[in-house]
Amino acid sequence: MAFAPATSTATSIAAAMALRPQYATLSGARSQTMSRAARCRAAAALTAEGCASTSAIAAEPVATARRGARRTSSVAGMWRQLQGCDDWEGLLGLDGPAPVLRSEVARYGELVDACYKAFDLDRASRRYLNCKYGKERMLEEVGMAGAGYEVTKYIYAAPDVMTVPTMEASTSGRGRWIGYVAVSTDEMTRRLGRRDVLVSFRGTVTPAEWMANFMSSLEPARLDPCDPRPDVMVESGFLSLYTSADKTCRFGGAGSCREQLLREVSRLVDAHSAKKGEDVSVTLAGHSMGSALALLLAYDLAELGLNRAAPVTVFSFGGPRVGNAAFKARCDELGVKALRVANVHDPITKLPGILLNEATTGVLRPWRASCYTHVGVELPLDYFSARDPAAVHDLGTYIALLKKPAAAAKAAGDGGGVVGKVIDFVGRQRAGALQWQYAALQMGGLVQTLGLI
Repeated sequence: MAFAPATSTATSIAAAMALRPQYATLSGARSQTMSRAARCRAAAALTAEGCASTSAIAAEPVATARRGARRTSSVAGMWRQLQGCDDWEGLLGLDGPAPVLRSEVARYGELVDACYKAFDLDRASRRYLNCKYGKERMLEEVGMAGAGYEVTKYIYAAPDVMTVPTMEASTSGRGRWIGYVAVSTDEMTRRLGRRDVLVSFRGTVTPAEWMANFMSSLEPARLDPCDPRPDVMVESGFLSLYTSADKTCRFGGAGSCREQLLREVSRLVDAHSAKKGEDVSVTLAGHSMGSALALLLAYDLAELGLNRAAPVTVFSFGGPRVGNAAFKARCDELGVKALRVANVHDPITKLPGILLNEATTGVLRPWRASCYTHVGVELPLDYFSARDPAAVHDLGTYIALLKKPAAAAKAAGDGGGVVGKVIDFVGRQRAGALQWQYAALQMGGLVQTLGLI
């Protein structure tokens, strides 16, 4: 095959070691032998310092949110809180998230939705299963000319999965457009109070990606070459998407998804933080499978120490579980911030680990540490439509609920509007196809739980 398998730990570690020196310049950690304890202490100290440095300017808006007021506060004045510096304390109340948070999360959801709008599903097109447009005009072409970001790089991923009879040969093991990296414009930077480096991921589309989702066995992540930590385990299919490379990709996707992302994110943070002295944030947003890739990238950046130069935040929309309890504990230790936007009726958010997970109690409790476990803080939504059950996972539904909850609820009763969209972006609109996909994920979670794979 033309791509490097995710299971080749030695290869992935060697690649990371080769790339590590250029990343280390971001935080001043030029020594590759810095101890894990030293890295953790430094990261914790800088995180605490960063939160404290904004407390004075953000005190009034945060206090307003905590008193339950729902007035719009300045994004620039409280950007660290909106990025999860204090785990969104005071911004997630019983009546729902504060308007300023709701608006910001919806904005990132729309930037993820741009991936779906720009994805080429025309089988006759030379860009089939890639982006329809060039980087310079992609956001404009999908109706987001005023989004306030400039796309700097397209990202490609190649799942290392076996080919099955029903799978197109062209989608198996081939690198496909998975999302993009962008940086905020000067005008948007003034509004946000910092330069925002954005990575946006789409969800599952191709048969090969669905097969990767089915690979629900846990596998050691081993992303830090200095400290591989075999106890930290993640879903093998997501890890394959993140670390496998397709060297035949025609659209500039050299290297694995991981290598592309680490190079570009480090370049942008270095350009704006180290060289220009700006406050910089790294925001990773994704839907469904894309949210899993966003979390893996956040963990990777933190494990390599790259989050010292800029806080890293994940906004997950309808995301599945990604790793085990040790993965969650390590993410918490490293200061990875993740806000999980989850519809309580969305089955994808309950997988893998549908039977054994972080809520396991009773006689099964001894197995809890080896179960799939969610990472981060949940922002729950509540939506279901009997007329369109597929809409429970649709990104458009998530965005509508965040922007106008009352209008989305009415659309549910009418069976129209945004809820008329379905998850199956390949073009199969039948409910039977969607139910098969959900059933495959459920079976994958059950097989993993029983330890059969």
